[in-house]
Amino acid sequence: MKLRLRLAIAFITIISLPLIMIFSVGTVIINNQIISIQQTYDVDSNTIQVITNPMQLLNRVTRGVYNEIKLCALKEPQKLEDMNYVKRLNSELVGKYSFIVVRKGDEIQYTGDRMKLNRISEELPKFADYTISTDGGIYLGGAYPCLVKQQDFYYQDGTEGSIFVITDVNKLIPQLESSIIQCLVAFILIIFLTAIILTFWIYRSVLRPLRTLQVATNKIKCGNLDFSVKAEKNDEIGALCEDFEEMRIRIKELIEVRMQYEQDTKELISNISHDLKTPLTAIKGYAEGIMDGVADTPEKQEKYLKTIYTKAVDMTSLVDELSFYSKIDCNTIPYNFAKIYVDQYFTDCIEEFSLDLEVKNIDVAYFNYADDNVRMIADPEQLKRVVNNIIGNSVKYMDKKKGIINVRINDLGNFVRIEVEDNGQGIAEKDVSSIFDRFYRTDVSRNSSKGGTGLGLAIAKKIIEDHGGTIWAGSKEFVGTTVYFTLKKVEEDVEGVQDLPEVGDNLKSKSRRVGEGKYRFFFLPARDKSGTTKNEGEKSLEEKHGNSKPEGGKTEKKENVPPKGKNKKADNINEIGGVKE
Repeated sequence: MKLRLRLAIAFITIISLPLIMIFSVGTVIINNQIISIQQTYDVDSNTIQVITNPMQLLNRVTRGVYNEIKLCALKEPQKLEDMNYVKRLNSELVGKYSFIVVRKGDEIQYTGDRMKLNRISEELPKFADYTISTDGGIYLGGAYPCLVKQQDFYYQDGTEGSIFVITDVNKLIPQLESSIIQCLVAFILIIFLTAIILTFWIYRSVLRPLRTLQVATNKIKCGNLDFSVKAEKNDEIGALCEDFEEMRIRIKELIEVRMQYEQDTKELISNISHDLKTPLTAIKGYAEGIMDGVADTPEKQEKYLKTIYTKAVDMTSLVDELSFYSKIDCNTIPYNFAKIYVDQYFTDCIEEFSLDLEVKNIDVAYFNYADDNVRMIADPEQLKRVVNNIIGNSVKYMDKKKGIINVRINDLGNFVRIEVEDNGQGIAEKDVSSIFDRFYRTDVSRNSSKGGTGLGLAIAKKIIEDHGGTIWAGSKEFVGTTVYFTLKKVEEDVEGVQDLPEVGDNLKSKSRRVGEGKYRFFFLPARDKSGTTKNEGEKSLEEKHGNSKPEGGKTEKKENVPPKGKNKKADNINEIGGVKE
């Protein structure tokens, strides 16, 4: 229930509930008192009459006695001279807050209440000043109001006489007074009960959640964020509780991020210090060796100088990598996005890397399962850095005598997935999720013998994420590692894509076909130590993949590729689709 509706209900309840309850309780009280009046005064009356015309009811209270007096004055006036008879009539009026007064001339012969008579004796009407012939009376106001009924008669000696029936109006029937008191008490109780109900309702629906928020605020002020605020109602207060909970979670996340950032900063400083200390120590040691004459021959001096130069190059590389990572982490590196033909781009990349890999006895296989006209959105220069970092990392941790790197391209609808697979030493399962962290190395000692800064894959991850793609890895220890990343395909109907420049031409692709359709194959053979070209690897890879079924396609017919040298047996195939020694 919304707070606005709740307040409206509370307002209506404050007005209507007391009225309804007062009317109900008042009706019950007055009906009971009317019954009591009927029983006490032996008169018939209704609720409206009692409330609107109480004087008429007072007239009826003394009607019986007054009628008897009136009849007696007309037929037997001498009986009114009998004080015993008068006393009997007065006794009938005592319980009705009335009394009789008998006057002879100007002298009072009898009174049922001397004290009250003394208060109004001067105001009593004279003989024949007021005569009532109906069931009525005269109202005497002043300090002691009363209702007077007068009947004149003559004594036997001819003296004028009057008999009065006087009713005390101040009493106004005790049952009516009791009814008023009971109604007032009921009204107070009803207001009090209504206030308790509304207070409890408002406390439960408004004040209690606010109290919960107050407690939560104090906890946050004290630095405690390990709690939760649950919304009990689906209203404005509940929405406030939900927003407060989201704020608490956000604050906790920001604090955790800040703490993690501070921890990362400490680790960053520690790692930089370690990575700089190692080459600096080596430079210092070799420089001291030259200064102290340890390098006493030209050969030793040249060796020492080359080592110093190598360490200086390592330091320069570390500083450059760190500077570049700092720029892309702060989003200060501009990207020049373009529409790039996937097949041509990766064909050129692999051909460029192949010369260096050939010297290191590493074979490269390239498989394109996408169409030639598939294009992706990327910055050519930064994407090349990503491929270089991934392949460079594979080369760095290659522990096999014959290294193999497979590059695969897959079309995933709106994205292109690139896979870079190697048969290196692999990564332990516990370390796979951390290899994209900056300065992370699987060797705890951070041995620099293999080179590297620990920033290559972190830079690759940031660049791919800035391209709107994702990057991840899978690895099996002692078997090899595969790095996957995705890039967006060109969709002409997307706003802004038409304005991007286009790079390359799919007609100039240098990849060689091993079938038709989506399957492409490109292989650069490595050379053995004697310099002999090993084309049997190309043949074996063609035999392994030429008749395979690419994703979503039919079995491809193998296309023969002319051999370039001496052939070997076709069983020279490893587990991941490359060549084994």
